[in-house]
Amino acid sequence: MSDCVICRIVAGEIPAKIVHQDDRSVAFRDIDPQAPLHVLVVPRAHVAALADLDDAALGGHLLGVARTVAADAGYRDSFRLVVNNGEAAGQSVRHLHLHVLGGRRFAWPPG
Repeated sequence: MSDCVICRIVAGEIPAKIVHQDDRSVAFRDIDPQAPLHVLVVPRAHVAALADLDDAALGGHLLGVARTVAADAGYRDSFRLVVNNGEAAGQSVRHLHLHVLGGRRFAWPPG
């Protein structure tokens, strides 16, 4: 989608600090980090939200990439994964993205 900021990052039209990429996904540092590690893991294909993800294999792949990103950053045993689905849940960009957060203590329940 030409108006999707994440699609434009994936296409290389908008610069980002890429930490991982493969044929199905891209992971890059969040521009407004909420923890020492804050990376977004996204599918290359435009999927608006988790509720729209019909490909279980892609979902599993994204989880595996999130785990790898956390481990590569030194947070294999302690990280948080956040997926917001819909505006009321805090999703501000309509392209599925997993927040991988690590490096600080997190409260429960979350925000």
